[in-house]
Amino acid sequence: MRRLTKKKALTLMKELDAFPKVPESYVESTTSGGTVSLIAFTFMAVLALLEFFVYRHTWMKYEYEVDRDFSSKLRINVDITVAMRCQYIGADVLDLAETMVASDGLQYEPVNFELPPQQRIWHMTLLHIQERLRVEHALQDVIFKAAIKGAPPAQTKSEDGTASLTACRIHGHLYVNKVAGNFHITVGKSIPHPRGHAHLAALVSHDSYNFSHRIDHLSFGEPLPGMISPLDGTEKIAIDSNHMFQYFITIVPTKLNTYKVSADTHQYSVTERERVINHAAGSHGVSGIFMKYDISSLMVKVTEQHMPLWQFLVRLCGIIGGIFSTTGMIHGLVGFLVDVVCCRFQMGIYKPKDDLPAQESSETQLPAENYTE
Repeated sequence: MRRLTKKKALTLMKELDAFPKVPESYVESTTSGGTVSLIAFTFMAVLALLEFFVYRHTWMKYEYEVDRDFSSKLRINVDITVAMRCQYIGADVLDLAETMVASDGLQYEPVNFELPPQQRIWHMTLLHIQERLRVEHALQDVIFKAAIKGAPPAQTKSEDGTASLTACRIHGHLYVNKVAGNFHITVGKSIPHPRGHAHLAALVSHDSYNFSHRIDHLSFGEPLPGMISPLDGTEKIAIDSNHMFQYFITIVPTKLNTYKVSADTHQYSVTERERVINHAAGSHGVSGIFMKYDISSLMVKVTEQHMPLWQFLVRLCGIIGGIFSTTGMIHGLVGFLVDVVCCRFQMGIYKPKDDLPAQESSETQLPAENYTE
């Protein structure tokens, strides 16, 4: 009984065979068929390889939602060089609630304002990247994928004495409330004040004012290697000692999820303005560098995606099957037309017709009928 059941199952499976086998004696190989097969296989290989590259390619998906995180702190990453001695300037943050943030996380390092050759090359490269980013916005996706891994070379300390170093590098980070605020660098060290804060600028001579500066890095949120912010590489030269530089920054919270990095960071856009302080001409203000920032209520989710494996396999099967079927149909159609044309020529249908010979006319004589009267 088991053998009969097994035979019935095998017979049923043979009847369900959707790919019947043709005996080799019934198959005829031709040169044209081999040529078409070679071309078809070449196209299949090329398109399959291109499809594999498409499968490996990734793209960034952007989603927007309301930022519901209002209780966390905002981290400000700073690396700015000012062309003044460190004892003459001070940096701090005053937010919208008039809360002064201590600048304990910032370090003041005496340096030279002019960069060494190696750092100058990196600075010029950074400026070129910033210029291309303003034109080619799609390059931001490349930065998100951390394709640019080059980090600026570490600044080497000068061998000269501290007295010969006329600039100050302010670098480090601050944690501030997640509200609008003002990060500024101005003359004198900051001191607490009941109505906010103040700077001890009376002890500094106006002749020593020089707010020429270079922003090596300014970002918000978790620092990420390879990320380039809009103000990175900015260099401004003050044409007057009483000069005010203003940067108006709009911060957008961003959740970045790639195959290499997963972090909560922030993007920002910036507009800038600068002017000379001249009270006699009606241009009032305080000399210094002021970065007024505001935080957007929307959050951007940036996710790196690529084609699923099942979709790649479906597209690959479509390529192979489509080319195989199409080339078979074209080969059959061309062969049919060739056979028809050749056969009709062989039958003489397209040969010129000769004049037909004159046919002899023959009269048909009716037999005489005898009528009997």
